Amino acid sequence: MLRQLIGQVQEFVDLYGTPLPPPLATVPPPYVLRHQPLNDSWCVPNLEDHPFEDDCYKLVMPAAKFKMIEPEIDLPTKRARKDRTRGKLTETFASNETMDSEIWKEFPKDLYETVIARLPVATFFRFRSVCQKWNSLLTSNSFSVQCAQVTRAQPWFYTRTHENVNTGAMYDPVSRKWHHLTAPVVPTKMIILPVASAGGLVCFLDISYKSFYVCNPLTRSFRELRARSVKVWSRVVVGMTSNEISGESYRIMWVRSDGEYEIYDSRNNTWTHPGGMPACINLPLSLNFRSQPVTIAGCMYFLRSDPDGIVSYDMETGTWKQFTVPAPVHLRDHTLAECGGRIMLAGLLTKNAATCVVIWELQKMTLLWKEVDRMPNLWCLEFYGKHIKMSCLGNKTLLMLSLRSKMTNRLVGYDIARKEWFKVPNCVLPNSRKRQWIACGTAFHPCLTAKA
Repeated sequence: MLRQLIGQVQEFVDLYGTPLPPPLATVPPPYVLRHQPLNDSWCVPNLEDHPFEDDCYKLVMPAAKFKMIEPEIDLPTKRARKDRTRGKLTETFASNETMDSEIWKEFPKDLYETVIARLPVATFFRFRSVCQKWNSLLTSNSFSVQCAQVTRAQPWFYTRTHENVNTGAMYDPVSRKWHHLTAPVVPTKMIILPVASAGGLVCFLDISYKSFYVCNPLTRSFRELRARSVKVWSRVVVGMTSNEISGESYRIMWVRSDGEYEIYDSRNNTWTHPGGMPACINLPLSLNFRSQPVTIAGCMYFLRSDPDGIVSYDMETGTWKQFTVPAPVHLRDHTLAECGGRIMLAGLLTKNAATCVVIWELQKMTLLWKEVDRMPNLWCLEFYGKHIKMSCLGNKTLLMLSLRSKMTNRLVGYDIARKEWFKVPNCVLPNSRKRQWIACGTAFHPCLTAKA
């Protein structure tokens, strides 16, 4: 049967000839068939030269996929991100041209004062040169109200250096930069040193303990206070408070170890001498002159020794109190600090050849100092075997400590709330490479509109 079938096929072929293969499916114009091989080069197979060769299918089809494209339309290409961004910005600026002329020229004054009052302090001083209107904001009452509503979380530090005792340097812990503003004209040839601060103002006292001065370091407003009613020729501790509601008035208080004290009120520009301390306060006070007092809820706290403890004065009621608080063992160069209503203590703890900076907190129930933090051991190794002296340049929430010996001088900062230690960059004058040695300083909350 197989041979019979083969014979019938052979007869059919001889009678009608070789059958043609089915025609290839052609692509209707105006399309052409293009192929993109793996090497990203374009290949167009010419199928018209050999339309009946089955080998063409074997060669082309397994290689890659085909795409139907129009020959007159360019292939879409991916633009660079920079070009796309530039195009979007151009479109945005073009669409905002109308808004700039129609809306921003009538921008409400109170609204842009609200925005400017919340700018960083350093940024505002750069913006003052934009126009006279912005420069005059410092004397605007409405702008003062806006600034009073802004709370500066971290204080700045105003310092004096050994080589430039009549010009100050301010440190901004947010930007970690030193600012060297032109110092105001001081109406005295004597050296004046910062001793206290409140409400954006810094209080200065000359080295002869005779005259007080108040200054806003940002705006250079400067004022000499009237002469005191009590002649003081010995060393004093100075504290300063401000009106927490309006911030427009301030009071300054100085205390002497023999119990003499006096208070200045900026509202009436007078010094008052309430009298001596009550009998419940042990005299002499043996005040720690290296420690600046701290103010919490209208009470001013002074650090004393012999016996070790704290003396407080309520600025509203005029009440004195004393608290006996034993000092930690092996403590020296200690100073008071405050953070969120808590009384803190920072000092050097020295034992044998090891020296470390330690932070304590006063326990209200037991009236004892409780250690809460220490400087990292790796930093303490730098001071091993050296005679280190410490001075505190600011004690409000953020501490700046100057640690110095004969050959070294390090500035170290400490955030009490976060319990974070950080190194403060060296203070270098503009157009100079020489590092300045910090002599003294105080912390202050920068305020653009505070008036001396």
